[in-house]
Amino acid sequence: MSDYSAAYAAWQADPGAFWMQAAQGIDWDTAPSHAFAPKAGVYGRWFPDAVGNTCYNAIDRHVAAGRGNQAAIIYASSMRRLTWPRASLRPA
Repeated sequence: MSDYSAAYAAWQADPGAFWMQAAQGIDWDTAPSHAFAPKAGVYGRWFPDAVGNTCYNAIDRHVAAGRGNQAAIIYASSMRRLTWPRASLRPA
């Protein structure tokens, strides 16, 4: 079974458990106790009781993991490199 097939089967078998496992890949200030609240608003709400920091997850944790000296983004069109330092994306 391919990785995709296995992931799809796991999601079909138990969507809540599948997304709670996926949530373990995120650094939370307050971890979620459940994946989805279908009655919270028109479209429901994912991880409704969780608190996270998007900037930390997108940038800072990579610096903390030792990747601060690596290029964060390379623009293919202009070949400019942006770096991780100080949680800001500035041209290097």
